[in-house]
Amino acid sequence: MIRNIVFDIGNVLLKFDPKAYLTKKFNDEEKVEKILELVFRSDEWLMLDRGTITETEAIKILSERHAFYSESIKDAFNGWYDLLTPMEDTIEILKQLKEKGINNYYLSNFHHLAFEYVTEKNEFFKLFQGGIVSYKEKLLKPEKEIYMRLLEEYNLKTEETIFIDDTLDNIQGAASVGIHTIHFKNSQDLIAKLNELV
Repeated sequence: MIRNIVFDIGNVLLKFDPKAYLTKKFNDEEKVEKILELVFRSDEWLMLDRGTITETEAIKILSERHAFYSESIKDAFNGWYDLLTPMEDTIEILKQLKEKGINNYYLSNFHHLAFEYVTEKNEFFKLFQGGIVSYKEKLLKPEKEIYMRLLEEYNLKTEETIFIDDTLDNIQGAASVGIHTIHFKNSQDLIAKLNELV
């Protein structure tokens, strides 16, 4: 019997589309692609998720390393939390699961300051019993240890737990420790798959 549903946050509950964000900011396709690569696909971005570097440090390192794009890098960081917008259809599913008595948790790779921002801004975080976020644990999905940390922290049984994520690697990480999984594509597909399992 399924008692626990664990949600990823980015592109499951909060839309995360850095390319669209940068396109609005710069309106220059070549620059958008370059800043996407230099910032959102950088090692420092992963270090922010892991909690081993601060946003101030990341900006300093990246803008010094790529001096020609220094101002654009700083501009990209200025207001980027605004791209994290609620995905209302999935949030409605979260509410319905809560009403059914299902225990809801989150498990997400997230930066410290960005996580504080979104949890303060979005009411749906009150629907969770708890959760694990990467920067606090110094661990990242799909590392096995972050899934084990979730199970241990909340005393969850793998056979009673489903993990939902939009990234296949993260789904495979959860499956490797025995957690049931749903690869998120859209809210309609999620409802259909939950109906089969819950």
